[in-house]
Amino acid sequence: MTTLAQSPSRSTSPAVRLPRLLAGIGEQPADLRWHERQHGPMPMLRRAERLIDVVEASGLTGRGGAGFPAGRKMRSVAAGPGSKVVVANGAEGEPASLKDRLLLSRLPHLVLDGMTLAAEAIGASEAYLCVHGIEEGLLDHLEYAMQERRAAGLDLVPIQVTGIPGRYVSSEQSAIVQFLNGGPGKPTFSPPRPHQRGVKGNPTLVHNVETLAHMALIARHGDRWFRGTGSPSAPGSMLVTVSGAVARPGVYEIEMGTPVGQLVMLAGGPFEPLQALLVGGYFGAWLPVRAAWPVPMTHASLKAAGGALGAGIVIALPASACPIAETARVVRYLAEENAGQCGPCVFGLPALADALGDLAYCGSRNGTVDRVATLLPLIERRGACRHPDGATQLVRSLLRAFPADAHWHERTGSCDGVGRSPLLPLPRDEDREWDFR
Repeated sequence: MTTLAQSPSRSTSPAVRLPRLLAGIGEQPADLRWHERQHGPMPMLRRAERLIDVVEASGLTGRGGAGFPAGRKMRSVAAGPGSKVVVANGAEGEPASLKDRLLLSRLPHLVLDGMTLAAEAIGASEAYLCVHGIEEGLLDHLEYAMQERRAAGLDLVPIQVTGIPGRYVSSEQSAIVQFLNGGPGKPTFSPPRPHQRGVKGNPTLVHNVETLAHMALIARHGDRWFRGTGSPSAPGSMLVTVSGAVARPGVYEIEMGTPVGQLVMLAGGPFEPLQALLVGGYFGAWLPVRAAWPVPMTHASLKAAGGALGAGIVIALPASACPIAETARVVRYLAEENAGQCGPCVFGLPALADALGDLAYCGSRNGTVDRVATLLPLIERRGACRHPDGATQLVRSLLRAFPADAHWHERTGSCDGVGRSPLLPLPRDEDREWDFR
């Protein structure tokens, strides 16, 4: 389940008070009538270019992980030749994230408004909302929402809800485009990128569903309203998923720039002493808790600290857990989820997973740490997509944050933390409990 909370705002003005996206959210999916009572009817913009101007002025960046300026991407697609396509990426491949699923299952019309407005702004003739096909319950909820909208005549551009393969790599934007074009759901080499040539060879706007939900509110309230929270260089709010050794794990809406430590305390604080935080998910980085605590949740600040914002994920690692074993388990999962189309994925990631497994569980093998470190440059920046690079970034941060632990394992063998229950969530784990608030 999911905890919903509000970050303390620096202003008491109702215009900037949080939550925004999650305002009024309940335990059941919001129907169209509730949605319009909460947010007002969807604005219909007479000048298509106007929304692009407003989104650019707002400073909204993509909430799927890359953080690219949303308005700039829209303008690039709009300027392309021929027909245009909008794709909403709701296929949350990151096992540690729940924010996109929360939006789509509880607040679908906010995302669908954003899709319709984006399609009108760029002159699109087709739109696709993509989620993992194995999530049958979510697909049913979305189909019901689409029936409501068709009855109300809301979507000038038809939106097709599409189930894609449930693989980690299938949620990457080029993999989605290839699947919509009738191919396998695997990443492709770039260029060309989707905004240049995407679905059916047409310029394609691919936005994360949270980005589109923000866009729906920006269209209603304007760019100054959006900038009323966050910071000048990182405006607005964002959704983050907090888990691990915290009292109330779940999804929180915070101001951009909220310190990492403040976010952990919003989630009820740690229920046992912490040694580190994994920030940015499985393509993110481990940061020692003291180093991470004051860092603002922005792309620039976390990058400067050696981390990554990613899709807004923070996992609290308790002192009783073994970071080597936790990371080895995730890297094994990432190796199994590879696209199987280039050497770094087919050979490099399994070798890296084997070396980390040896370090975590066997030890007493001279040179195991060096073997892990030697594999990293042989894997990264050589793949068809960022999948191998994301895994090596995680492992590099492990060696940087826990050098003493790594060498202790090499000399002595597995530690007491290896025997505790795994902390980092993977799809094959049993469902975990989340708190509704």
